[in-house]
Amino acid sequence: MKVRFPLIVLTFITFAATAQTKMKEAEELIDKADPGWTIVEDWIKTAKNKVEVLPVDALKAKDALYKTQVTTRSSMGAIVFMTGGLLIDDGWIRILGSGNLKFNRTLPDWNKGKSFKEFGETPPFLLIADDAIGGFYLLNGGGLGTDVGKVYYFSPDNLEYEQLDITYSEFLGFCFNNDLDKFYEGNRWNGWRQEVSKLKGDEVFNFYPFLWSAEGSDINKSSRKIIPVQEQYNLNLDLRKQLGFDQ
Repeated sequence: MKVRFPLIVLTFITFAATAQTKMKEAEELIDKADPGWTIVEDWIKTAKNKVEVLPVDALKAKDALYKTQVTTRSSMGAIVFMTGGLLIDDGWIRILGSGNLKFNRTLPDWNKGKSFKEFGETPPFLLIADDAIGGFYLLNGGGLGTDVGKVYYFSPDNLEYEQLDITYSEFLGFCFNNDLDKFYEGNRWNGWRQEVSKLKGDEVFNFYPFLWSAEGSDINKSSRKIIPVQEQYNLNLDLRKQLGFDQ
């Protein structure tokens, strides 16, 4: 649900990660007998939405898997190890993998300093994907609520952490087959696809008036510019704090 705030002059929830555990080597995380990629690949082949699988660099993939500490039997591990990332709907949603020139972020490196301080810590959440308008998808590790393992959407149009009540695998299904026009209703402007398709994976569109403001309710009337995704993430957290969400 969108909640519009009056546009005023504005001058994270920080969760402590659990103690660091002994990290498994990448070879221990690679499941050759039952790889999750076989299933994910089948999902991609039957997807209703456009899915672009970015080429993977084997050395970077191995490093990213080690830093993430998930098995390739899982869908997350499969995407980290087998892809440089996934671009959904001409790049509107970007699912983090092990990085690519077109999408120059890895899942573990992007989360370091945000959801944990050092690799090997159990994070309170993981940033798993984001979109072209500055929205972020997070997998709950306990820091967002009691529904551990479920995905939240950090929405740019209300700055809330919205419960989607889906697991990581179900989130992939959401990206592959859901009616994204309906989910993003009011947040796609005329001609968005052509502009988004040219956007780099470490960039987003920044809007003014802000999407969460009453004045920003019509996205076609808002001005937009391209900024680094890191800048937008920091801005969203800062605005949440200034609006009183995080004390």
